[in-house]
Amino acid sequence: QVQLVESGGGLVQAGGSLRLSCAASGRTANMYTMGWFRQAPGKEREMVAGISWLGPNTYYADSVKGRFTISRDNAKNTVYLQMNSLEPEDTAVYYCAAPPRQIITWDVMKYEYWGQGTQVTVSS
Repeated sequence: QVQLVESGGGLVQAGGSLRLSCAASGRTANMYTMGWFRQAPGKEREMVAGISWLGPNTYYADSVKGRFTISRDNAKNTVYLQMNSLEPEDTAVYYCAAPPRQIITWDVMKYEYWGQGTQVTVSS
């Protein structure tokens, strides 16, 4: 089992930055691919970024490439999402998640462990 807790959301003006954190706990919590997802009202949940256990493999949605950076500190069991040049379209609840076993995947359907989410609101 893996437990995930997000933090760092808030209200920011367009063009601003936020850094989200996801603290993981549980057995071998640092041996999972981790992903950041977001869901805006009336829209499907989408994967924003992902990172493999050792970090050489990353994924970014086209809409955030060049603006968002995912990283992890395995010693702290924490994954980060640095979000720069935020746009109103980035407004959503952001979740971190992990798949049920040690695989590298960017398929949202394969993610089983989810945090409670943190709200990000970008004003124009």
